[in-house]
Amino acid sequence: MKNFVEELRWRGMIQDIMPGTEEKLMEGPTAAYVGIDPTADSLHIGHLVSVMILKHFQNCGHKPFALVGGATGMIGDPSMKSQERNLLDEETLTHNVACIKAQLSRFLDFDSDAPNKAELVNNYDWMKGYSFLDFARDIGKHITVNYMMAKDSVKKRLSSESREGMSFTEFTYQLLQGYDFLYLYQHKGCTLQMGGSDQWGNITTGTELIRRKLGKEAFALTCPLITKADGGKFGKTEKGNIWLDAERTSPYQFYQFWLNVSDEDAARYIKIFTMLGREEIEAAIAEHAQAPHLRSLQKLLAKEITVMVHGKEEYEKAVEASNVLFGNATSETLKHLDEKTFLQVFDGVATFGIGRDKLPSGIIDLLAVETQVFPSKGECRKMIQAGGVSINKDKVTDIGAMIGTEHLIGGKYILAQKGKKNYFIIKVN
Repeated sequence: MKNFVEELRWRGMIQDIMPGTEEKLMEGPTAAYVGIDPTADSLHIGHLVSVMILKHFQNCGHKPFALVGGATGMIGDPSMKSQERNLLDEETLTHNVACIKAQLSRFLDFDSDAPNKAELVNNYDWMKGYSFLDFARDIGKHITVNYMMAKDSVKKRLSSESREGMSFTEFTYQLLQGYDFLYLYQHKGCTLQMGGSDQWGNITTGTELIRRKLGKEAFALTCPLITKADGGKFGKTEKGNIWLDAERTSPYQFYQFWLNVSDEDAARYIKIFTMLGREEIEAAIAEHAQAPHLRSLQKLLAKEITVMVHGKEEYEKAVEASNVLFGNATSETLKHLDEKTFLQVFDGVATFGIGRDKLPSGIIDLLAVETQVFPSKGECRKMIQAGGVSINKDKVTDIGAMIGTEHLIGGKYILAQKGKKNYFIIKVN
């Protein structure tokens, strides 16, 4: 068997690990789980570390379980949070769980006949019929309040001045998560729980519950919370989270996120977010160091992760869209872009609107009269004669050129370019 812990170790994916965990995993195939909070109908890249851990786990011959917290999602985890989260209804949670499973299927094998095929479980299934009195008697008596109060996630919230303490609902969260581990230990043979380092307190409550109630040993492993080299929050942009759902974050935007990470971050992320082997990664880092301006490491990272999340075809479209701004794209390339991607590529570009009845129009009138791409006809004429004007990426050399509806991208846009970097969108209504 492949050494799972060693695989994570060289990739920088281990923060805390309970003594004996590595030895337990080397004894033979083991079952483990990661909990995923279903508060949205898509995962975002903040979830990806845990998902990649499950992928490596399965790759090393073990059986991964993805637990979606249908029950705990109704309560909210206080770990690393400054305030209580909104509680979700059952219908919303059911929808979110189905969407999350579809996304996880891109990373994990749920459908083969392999003995270590992945399974998705929902803690709502075993919590919905569990009465409060039974839970308090069967589970609550095994974990003391002193033990629960000692957890960092609880201490931080209780000492916080920004809110009025912590609700009993949230306080019970670690007990419910501990019960998940106990349930999966008894019914699915899970002896290991994994997650982000902010979950260490909740995870060890589960190992303690298993020890006190069953007299058995269970294990824990966490990965570090991913940060950016400049101290900024990983996975956040001005527009919010980077989602795995193409409707929330387009494949083009997703690809661009990874393409634009710093050299230092790219060298860490390529170990964490791809399945490339050690030798290949070390060779890629060395190659990048020879010519950092080519951004070969970022391109490799962006390719691997975009293909894994969105597929090869969407990756190729994202590269093509990127080339519109930064490469030798043609009018044909532009015509291949769907409207959403076209507008994302040229996000922030000055836009002028004209009526459809203004076409066809002479190039100079279009750029200097109907729109304000140029402040005057004279300046427009000079720039065309100097070879500095393009329409839809095709250079215009004739000052008498006519622009008509045949030039429209997606039936409504014309892309004008002045010089090398100044773009303008003309929207035809």
